[in-house]
Amino acid sequence: MKKTALLIFCSIFFAVFTAGAHNAFAQEFPLVNSIEVKGLKRIEEGAVKSRITHKTGEPMASEKTANDIKNIYKMGYFDDVKVEIEPLEGGVKLIYLIKEKPSIIKIDFQGNKEFDDEKLKEKITITPNSIADIVLIQDNADKLHAFYEEEGYWLSAIVPVVNKTSDDEVSLTYQVEEGPKVKIKDIILEGNKAMSTKDIKKVMKTDTWWLFSFVTSSGYYKKDEMNSDMGKIRDLYFNNGYIKVAVTDPKIQLTPDKEGMIITILISEGDQFSISSIGVEGNKAFSEDELRKKIKSSSHGVLNRSVLKKDVNAMVDMYSEKGYALVSIYPDLMPDDAKRQVRVIFKIEEGDIYRIGRIEISGNIKTRDKVIRREVRFDEGETFNGALLKRTYERINNLNYFETVDLQPKPRPEEKLVDVDIKVKEKPTGFLSVGGGYSSIDKLIGTVDITQSNLFGRGQHIKLKGEVGGRSSFYELSFRDPWFLDKPVLFGTGIYKTTRKFIGYERKGVGFDVSLGKSLAEYWRGDITYNYEKATIYNVDSNSSSLIKSQEGSKTTSSITPGVARDSRDNFLDPHTGSRNSMYVTYAGLGGDNNFVKANIDSGWFFPVYETTFSLRGRYGYGSGVSGKPLPLYERYYVGGIYNVRGLGFGEGGPRDSSGRVVGGRKQVIFNAEYVFPLITELKLKGVVFYDAGKAYDSWSDERLRYTAGGGIRWISPIGPLRVEWGYNLDQKQGEKQSRWEFTFGTFF
Repeated sequence: MKKTALLIFCSIFFAVFTAGAHNAFAQEFPLVNSIEVKGLKRIEEGAVKSRITHKTGEPMASEKTANDIKNIYKMGYFDDVKVEIEPLEGGVKLIYLIKEKPSIIKIDFQGNKEFDDEKLKEKITITPNSIADIVLIQDNADKLHAFYEEEGYWLSAIVPVVNKTSDDEVSLTYQVEEGPKVKIKDIILEGNKAMSTKDIKKVMKTDTWWLFSFVTSSGYYKKDEMNSDMGKIRDLYFNNGYIKVAVTDPKIQLTPDKEGMIITILISEGDQFSISSIGVEGNKAFSEDELRKKIKSSSHGVLNRSVLKKDVNAMVDMYSEKGYALVSIYPDLMPDDAKRQVRVIFKIEEGDIYRIGRIEISGNIKTRDKVIRREVRFDEGETFNGALLKRTYERINNLNYFETVDLQPKPRPEEKLVDVDIKVKEKPTGFLSVGGGYSSIDKLIGTVDITQSNLFGRGQHIKLKGEVGGRSSFYELSFRDPWFLDKPVLFGTGIYKTTRKFIGYERKGVGFDVSLGKSLAEYWRGDITYNYEKATIYNVDSNSSSLIKSQEGSKTTSSITPGVARDSRDNFLDPHTGSRNSMYVTYAGLGGDNNFVKANIDSGWFFPVYETTFSLRGRYGYGSGVSGKPLPLYERYYVGGIYNVRGLGFGEGGPRDSSGRVVGGRKQVIFNAEYVFPLITELKLKGVVFYDAGKAYDSWSDERLRYTAGGGIRWISPIGPLRVEWGYNLDQKQGEKQSRWEFTFGTFF
């Protein structure tokens, strides 16, 4: 009764007095002398009290009480929150009565057939012992529904069922109704006139179901993917001047049998706009003429948003290379609807010049800091340079020691400094392979390969390899240190033994080499290699040519090979832009039996085309005996195969002896053109089409080049790159195959 009387008194008291009189009569409110929380079982009392705004010794206020209840509810752990008031020593005690939500002791699934319980558990975030929060439970039901939709089960239904097992515990069951798998039968575009349906569908990832959808994972409706496609359609129109295009959300209609869906997208194109003029504002560090050299958009040309973006990036790069780390550039578009023209003003906020602050490296557990730090192209205290930041990323990534590399500039505006955090996630750099396979060149193969490309985290490379095939064998032990004695000098050495069956003879050899190399500039390096080898030609057929018979027996080669190379590829394993150009000259005659010279030039260029890559490569080689001695058979050029002209057999693109055996040439010319495009980005699976031309010659009066074309797939697998390619012989000769399938594992062409 005392509690009830006090509550009635407080209610009447608050109703009588207005808010304006509150301060004047605050002292007549009862003071809060104690605060207590009751009913907690699993939640800490301190966590609840941190949400209570009432303080002991202060007057009680109804507004605070109401807010306290709301704040405690927002924690998401409670079904009910009440406040009781008891008199205490000239004031009151506030008692917060809490009823906790039950905890989930068990989560299971019913009705799922296509996916087992473990697979579905991977898709939800709720776990046993979680609070039975209805919002969280429904959110995870939505996650399961989204997963089923992405797998093609458009008609699936997920219903959460909560069963009470005790006052404090419940079990959660997700009732799954999978329904049939719904394939995309057709995608209909309406309202498009300026852009063809074919061009629009090219930019969309969502596609109709086809025979290989099980590989490409296409053919099923995915909400996030479709939302992305809507943006891509708008971008396509924006890039062609249609800046007022409107694309509606897709309308989805199921076929009568409920096994297919038809997606309809409505497009309102609007008018095409051109650029009336281009201006620059806010520039101080660079003149307008200097900046205009970076702008590719042209006055009176059709407005293209992607070109505008490239213009902005080019100018930002220009500023960042001079230390303007926080420069902001954006194109201000001012359309004239009547004239269908847009005035473009590039607004520039230059900011200040920054210097490099701290360079922090994290995430490297095995790899030593110095191995990463020596690839950094800037030092603390230097002027910030965005180009060097990008180059640092490329160099660290090209070490191939890390799964991910992340460079995060962190400006400190008050000090005009930019700290750079380099975060890496290491991947296994040791490789052990014991097994067998089949090579299109060497037939059956057995291999043992033990490689460590980051020995003791020092960046050193060591390899022990043995390979035995139906036509060849190869054994190798090699070591390479790119920073010998912590100096920017490469040291490498190796020993090897090899045998190989050629048409008409066999060869075996054993040798060793020693290499030294040094960086000459950012993209340039030079090296020199000494090689000593003893080679034997044996089992020569009686009807072989005099060229082969004359070289029967054992001979030694002592040679030196200086070379220079320039490599600006963004990624050594899978380049998208840049080039690699090299020239090497071998001279044999520093002792030994053989005396010859060979020169090789190799130039490859890579051009980005959105997410795809177009590449061109050319190679020229020349070899000749010296002092009246012949060029050894095993040093001649054999054109044909997956490493040069695909679609031709080994040596078929070169001279033959009188018996039709390939004998290689003293010169070679090879050209390759490739177009590489993604198939499944998540798996790093790509497709390639190519056109090859090449020939090995003894004299330039020989036949014209040999031509082939074809395609294939390339997969950057977790254990190394794999190529499978088919080449078609465009000028088949007698005894040659019309086409060839070939594959290789370990490096890209």
